[in-house]
Amino acid sequence: MSEALAAPWPWYVAGPLIGLVVPLLLLWGGKVFGISSNLRHLCAAVPAPEGAKPSFLRYDWKGAGLWNLVLIAGVALGGFLAVTLVGMPDAGQHISAATQADLRALGVQDFSGLVPNDFFTWGGLASPVGFVLIVGGAFLVGFGARYAGGCTSGHAISGLAALQAPSLVAVLGFFAGGLLTTYVLLPLLLR
Repeated sequence: MSEALAAPWPWYVAGPLIGLVVPLLLLWGGKVFGISSNLRHLCAAVPAPEGAKPSFLRYDWKGAGLWNLVLIAGVALGGFLAVTLVGMPDAGQHISAATQADLRALGVQDFSGLVPNDFFTWGGLASPVGFVLIVGGAFLVGFGARYAGGCTSGHAISGLAALQAPSLVAVLGFFAGGLLTTYVLLPLLLR
């Protein structure tokens, strides 16, 4: 495969293509782009005896979420194909030298894999800091996405495109939380 195909697309190509997702989904049956609801759809799809599921999971998941499950499967398949068939060069981390230097100052040393191996290994998970970062972070992301009524992609892409004020508040909260985590919480945990 040519290197031009394997290279990341420039922002001025990828951005408008992502932006086209919203009107296409709205035209195609009033769908809203988002990823976080897929876990609910998957849990609702699991067979269970009558009355065993909580009411939150008793709904027509095929009508409400089958298209979204196909979308997330396509995202996963597309990523797999990009790495294996197209041969994306250096499909691992793309962290700037300045960010790597800042993380090294906080004790993160291994940037060889897809994610820093200092935390995202079984040994890293067993450490108190690794547990807080992985398990605590996953809980907060899941809880936050459910509490905010959607994830960053749903609010930032679909919600802002639809001029939804709650999505603007959510996106501002996501960015504030990211800045707080980057400049306050992460340095406290890693020192």
